[in-house]
Amino acid sequence: MKKLKLLLPVLGLAVLLSGCAKWIDRGESITAVGSSALQPLVETVAESYQTENPGKFVNVQGGGSGTGLSQVQSGAVDIGNSDLFAEEKSGIDAKALVDHKVAVVGITPIVNKKVGVSAISMEELKKLFTGEIKNWKELGGKDQAVVILNRASGSGTRSTFEKWVLDGESAIQAQEQDSSGMVRQIVADTPGAISYVAFSYVTDEVATLKIDGVEPTDENVTTNEWTIWAYEHMYTKGKPTELTDEFLAYILSDEIQNNIVGELGYIPVSQMKVERDWEGNIISE
Repeated sequence: MKKLKLLLPVLGLAVLLSGCAKWIDRGESITAVGSSALQPLVETVAESYQTENPGKFVNVQGGGSGTGLSQVQSGAVDIGNSDLFAEEKSGIDAKALVDHKVAVVGITPIVNKKVGVSAISMEELKKLFTGEIKNWKELGGKDQAVVILNRASGSGTRSTFEKWVLDGESAIQAQEQDSSGMVRQIVADTPGAISYVAFSYVTDEVATLKIDGVEPTDENVTTNEWTIWAYEHMYTKGKPTELTDEFLAYILSDEIQNNIVGELGYIPVSQMKVERDWEGNIISE
């Protein structure tokens, strides 16, 4: 009898481990890694999906678009989240990946609220990040040094910003941050600071800038009047299957696209009045 009592917990553990193994084999857990600009959307949708589908789990992590693309290409994760087309990232075999565009994200420069500037030209914005403009008084603002803050080099947000603002030129050496949330906090706390984030990260802690008379709004993104925007991609290595396919179908469903996507500061792809290819060319209007 004593031996039986001792064996019961062991047997129970064996059954539990066996159940876990079968649970993993069934593909009930997937991992999505990459873009921090896309992360809030994927996290929110994952929570909703898990609530509606008990026993199914979606693990969401950041790390930047470069990380997402390289990780999904290597097979280390199920989904690679990216602000970039795979074709834009060196070392990535775009032909081996399948692109699932789940949203569009506008990207805007943000500044410390006390710089005294609310509108600039695209050329002036470029000069700020290349170091030609060093003081906000040159733009009619306070007599205060410009403090540049960049996202890390693997960031899709940074690549998109540099593509459309710097036009191939390099930004000056500056502090870098992996997290969009941390970028916003540093800009809010640092006199003279300027950086850039996805619309979904803008709060009252910082100020945005109007560029060439155009405000950073969803409507202006849909018409391409505001040109600093990117598709939000969820890449899979080959055609998605099982839980990965199910989750992607969920995030692309009308329910999610028409409600959660917009509420979180993203733009449903269906609302875009223009379409761009990976080189930035408008291919339909």
